[in-house]
This record gives sequence, structure tokens and C-alpha cells, in this order.
Amino acid sequence: MKTAVKLILAAVVLGLVFPAPALAADPDPQTAALYKSKCAACHGVDGKATAMGKKLNTRDFQDPEVVKMKDAELIDATTKGKGKMPGFGKSLKEEQIKSLVAFIRSLNAKK
Repeated sequence: MKTAVKLILAAVVLGLVFPAPALAADPDPQTAALYKSKCAACHGVDGKATAMGKKLNTRDFQDPEVVKMKDAELIDATTKGKGKMPGFGKSLKEEQIKSLVAFIRSLNAKK
């Protein structure tokens, strides 16, 4: 019995000294739905280009070149369009586009 108590206390102390890493927050349901309706057909639900997206030269969001892009670059590409991707600057509000970029970043955090 004493050994069990010591093990529990040790686990509690270790948990305080070495806390578990924080998990990424669940995305806003509206942003997730927006991503699904505007982006997922080419970029995939997990950020990996779909077969259709690959035919259009869509890059995976996990591609190191995309990962190192600044948020401003992703916002600009989403607003104005890039390659065969249409721009969404006229159909989405600036805050929606920023939320989409944050959502894209969260896809990499879930790897």
C-alpha cells in the first residue's frame, strides 16, 4: 500500500515539474466549415493536396516551402489568388481569410 501511494505522489510531482504539452485548440467550427467549402476540394481536409489539386499543381500545406511562408504571404495568396486558385478577397472578409490561415497552420500542428 505504501508503495502505491509513493508511486502516485511521484506521478503527481513529475506532472507538476514536467507538465504535458498543450494540445492545439480545436478550430472554430465556422472556420472549419469555411475551409471545407472553399479549400478542401484541392488542398484536402488534412492539408494534403487531393488528386484534383495535384492536377492543378496545388501544394500540400505540409510542404516545407509552404510551412515557412509568412502568414502575410498566405493571406495575400488567399485574397488575390495564386496560379489556378481563385482569389477570395471579394467573397470573404479579411477576418475570415486570417482565420483560414490560422486553420491551415493548425493542420500542421496536428501532424
